[in-house]
Amino acid sequence: MQKTTVQLLDNPQLLRFESDKILKRLSSALKTQAKHAWPVLQPRLQQQLPVLLALYLRLYGDLYDCYFHLEQLLKLLAKSAAARPDYLQQEDASPQDWHKAEAALGAACYVDLFANDFKGLAERIPYLKKTGINYLHLMPLFKAPVPNSDGGYAVSDYRQTMPELGTMPQLAELMAQLHQQGIKPVLDFVFNHTSDEHAWAEKAKAGDPTYREFYFFFTEQERDQFAPSLREIFPTIRRGSFTQDPSSGLWIWTTFNSFQWDLNYANPAVFNAMAEEMLFLANQGASVLRLDALAFVWKQAGTSCENLPKAHTLIQAFNAVAQIAAPSLQFKSEAIVHPDEVVKYIAPTECQLSYNPLLMALLWNSLATRKTRLMTESLQRRFAIDPMCSWVNYIRCHDDIGWTFDDNVAWQLGINPDHHRQFLNQFYTGQFPGSFASGVKFQENPATGDCRVAGMLASLAGVEKAQQNQNAEHLQHALARIYLLNSVILSIGGLPLLYQGDELGLLNDYSYLDDPAKADDSRWVNRVRVHDQQFTAANQPETISGQIYQQLQQLIRCRARLPVLGHGETKILSCSSPHLFSYQRTTAEEQLLCLVNFSEHTQQSDDLGHGQWLEQLTGKPMTGNRLMLKPYQVLWLSPV
Repeated sequence: MQKTTVQLLDNPQLLRFESDKILKRLSSALKTQAKHAWPVLQPRLQQQLPVLLALYLRLYGDLYDCYFHLEQLLKLLAKSAAARPDYLQQEDASPQDWHKAEAALGAACYVDLFANDFKGLAERIPYLKKTGINYLHLMPLFKAPVPNSDGGYAVSDYRQTMPELGTMPQLAELMAQLHQQGIKPVLDFVFNHTSDEHAWAEKAKAGDPTYREFYFFFTEQERDQFAPSLREIFPTIRRGSFTQDPSSGLWIWTTFNSFQWDLNYANPAVFNAMAEEMLFLANQGASVLRLDALAFVWKQAGTSCENLPKAHTLIQAFNAVAQIAAPSLQFKSEAIVHPDEVVKYIAPTECQLSYNPLLMALLWNSLATRKTRLMTESLQRRFAIDPMCSWVNYIRCHDDIGWTFDDNVAWQLGINPDHHRQFLNQFYTGQFPGSFASGVKFQENPATGDCRVAGMLASLAGVEKAQQNQNAEHLQHALARIYLLNSVILSIGGLPLLYQGDELGLLNDYSYLDDPAKADDSRWVNRVRVHDQQFTAANQPETISGQIYQQLQQLIRCRARLPVLGHGETKILSCSSPHLFSYQRTTAEEQLLCLVNFSEHTQQSDDLGHGQWLEQLTGKPMTGNRLMLKPYQVLWLSPV
């Protein structure tokens, strides 16, 4: 890094002075670009430019043209601010702590599977409102290769939608409708890679040197500086992390798939280009962008190229860009990595929201083992995050389940982590004797036998198998497991996220096996189309869908009237019973004790130090220092 750059980074006053100089030099050009937005943009630039400058210098300060690219970026921000719709500018002026509220409730859906197209989704808004949804993640909907698109995560154009869903103007109209109804729209920002059909990739294929530098085109020798230290993500699709370009013979970096080309963020032109795409999506109405595969975005020879320090710097720089041009925009981290790495992405200046894969995996672990020690120990160490940020707590999603617990914690509890993961894979794919689950293997590694698990909530929790066996007791246990899981994500602290169809108890869809474009990707088993009759069944308590939906509604209504389940702090408690899980939510005014029995047998709590309780889920009083929990029972206890 150049000496002047180091001096700037070491001296906040110099950074401020340098930022002021840049703004003074560019003021006229930026004012022209920003038009009517200049009065609000100017103070943001004055406040945030020192932050952005420091981050940009850490990324690109050793390049001779660093300041040229920074100036281009600032002009881009001014242009984006001018294009920002009025209703979003109004939201920009408000604090963005909505995800901390006790009524905050998310859902994730594929537009086509949930409602056919954008018009159909607008017609589903009453259902969303009735369910209590005020955060809606619309799964990948941008133009992508056909038929191989990795479920939409190979983006060919960030400004065109899949034609069968509608047009980009129709999406923008839908997003505005969602905002008007109090629903925060969420979109994916697939920023680690593009499709090989993206215009940049097409130009790179044609030999354009500018766009070749947008990606990684390596000789075999250059490739081998990186390849030995990289892990395979999808080993059954293709081995390694590089794909050979047939025209040039060079090797292209393709972490996830041969048609997904990794972007080269060591090139500031790539950062600027993706910042422009990001702000375009923000201006269509996105309240949150899910940062896809963010752990992989920075590359360095001799490392795993995952979770590198400059990956964090890069995301912080995108966050600074948003704070200038779209301050109400928030980021959600999708880091399905080691738990110690997950928490590093969570900060007000990086990702304000983060998926909680540790909680998800350990909830399923506790149901399989009927033991809660691993979950309790793990969450006691890692659940606390910045109070301005929120976990996104989920049971299932569009993806698979990977067993992302900390091996060191497992060993301390006498659990062999490799053997335990094998057990969990066997249990949730129905191979373990006595398993209640109907899941399918995803990406089984032929060399190691390791795999992950795919499946819908109801199938994994036992509904599918109980119905097949016509076992009424097992069906009631399955429904109780679903209620238990929903109760935890709704009460433990954070934004609960429901996955499309799970609220209705939909089962696995095995028809993907008949589609050659999907047959090799078992995650399609839990990408299930929702039909009108299934929405109707939500109001029919005699159906399984109706029971699951109505039980969920009861939890949601109870949560919404308990402020302690919004802004309250969480403390994970220890239990002497290995089958019980316990945590406490507190504010200055309220306390709530949550007890959960993860077994099919009655369990007794520890001495709770208090004898009079109001059980909030039933509204009934309870008496005693030691309480008995029925199989799979959940208690939300307020001291009286």
